[in-house]
Amino acid sequence: MTKRHLMKKHTIKPITRRHFLKTSMILGAGLGLGASRLAHTTQAQEEDTMAEMTGPLPLTGNIRPVHDPVMIKENDKYYLFCTGPGMSLRKSDDMLHWTQSFPVRIFGNLPDWVQEKIPNQNDVWAPDISYYNDKFHLYYSVSTFGSDTSVIGLLTNATLDHTSDDYEWVDEGLVVESTGTQNYNCIDPNLVLDEDGVPWLSFGSHWSGIKMVRLDYETGLPSAEDDTVYEIAQRAIHPRAIEAPFIVYRDGYYYLFVSWDQCCSGVDSTYRVMVGRSESVTGPYVDKEGVDMMDDGGTQVTFPTERWVGPGHNGIYIEDDVYYMVYHSYDAENQGVPTLRINPLSWDEDGWPYLESME
Repeated sequence: MTKRHLMKKHTIKPITRRHFLKTSMILGAGLGLGASRLAHTTQAQEEDTMAEMTGPLPLTGNIRPVHDPVMIKENDKYYLFCTGPGMSLRKSDDMLHWTQSFPVRIFGNLPDWVQEKIPNQNDVWAPDISYYNDKFHLYYSVSTFGSDTSVIGLLTNATLDHTSDDYEWVDEGLVVESTGTQNYNCIDPNLVLDEDGVPWLSFGSHWSGIKMVRLDYETGLPSAEDDTVYEIAQRAIHPRAIEAPFIVYRDGYYYLFVSWDQCCSGVDSTYRVMVGRSESVTGPYVDKEGVDMMDDGGTQVTFPTERWVGPGHNGIYIEDDVYYMVYHSYDAENQGVPTLRINPLSWDEDGWPYLESME
């Protein structure tokens, strides 16, 4: 079993996330399945090619529509979770060709407690998958577009292999919620283990920015020892568009990736990934110029191209010391359908991440 190194929103036009993703699903269903497969190569050749790549990986298969992706590996299979009705799931043998997994969705129906708090909603947003304490932890959020009434829940499982007798998603219940009385929004969860093995959950969107809470190692729920809601990043500029935190540890620093500006508007999206770093998991996080991320700091990592618009909402997957950025972009050549993209990250001499090519 391979462990991952543990290391929505405002729109230009009135549109719901569900409507946007449903439209994208109709537009993109044939496009992804119709993509040509890679030429047949040996596994060794594929691994050599992967190691040499500096730009986006040549992905094929069921890679659209994909929104808010996160990836993990168990044994010889890669699994990709993303936003969608019941939470969408895909898998791959090589990180390059993707197929619809079975089961296609994690949820048939959302848990009763979720339906009570967020009625008439079946979309599951921005999942986060990690492995620690001998089980997989799948955090997820449920909300409605543009609302700060939101919940983050937790599922656990001993394995991601649905053919195993040990396969069973266990509902661990509510982790955190925002009811409209807080000054933050509980969506876009991400778990990180600090240097001491203590789990932390970052989350948040718009309003007053990105927050973090300490978790209990055994339960994966908020710690009784520390109930502080830590503030780690925010934007002062209306509409305070910052979301999708993802934290990874490397060479003495915790790197906080966030997404700025407008998602979910197809080719009109202005989404982009920004990063800062800190020697402490709770911050302060500063960008390459030393600007605190609580004061609009952030060094830009993703940039749009003529075809790939609004590249954002990233996760980080680490394998053989390569840090892969997993994210979505809106494909201008395919009617703005959100599409899976995976790039190996490069690091400059001062330890800052960047992408060598977005083409």
